Amino acid sequence: QVQLVESGGGLVQAGGSLRLSCAASGTIFNINPMGWYRQAPGKQRELVAVTVRGDITNYSDSVKGRFIISRDNAKNTVTLQMNNLKPEDTAVYYCYGRVLLADYWGQGTQVTVSS
Repeated sequence: QVQLVESGGGLVQAGGSLRLSCAASGTIFNINPMGWYRQAPGKQRELVAVTVRGDITNYSDSVKGRFIISRDNAKNTVTLQMNNLKPEDTAVYYCYGRVLLADYWGQGTQVTVSS
């Protein structure tokens, strides 16, 4: 079993920054990709950013240039630095990881951006 535990999130004004972190634990042989999704009220869960080993990254068009994903492969952690936040970034953010074709999710952390 793999557990993903998120930290960070909270309430911030538009234009501010937040940092999300996620640590993977359990039976991990190779967790790739690893990254973040989000789900706003009444909307489907959507990709924010994912990375493979930290050197290959994919961002949603809505966050490109504002968010930065990074990874510590030795510690199996992934971090999302969110800058210039907008009210439309308000959502529950979920850490995601894939191990041997099985998908794992964190419990989610709330990010609220006030205008």
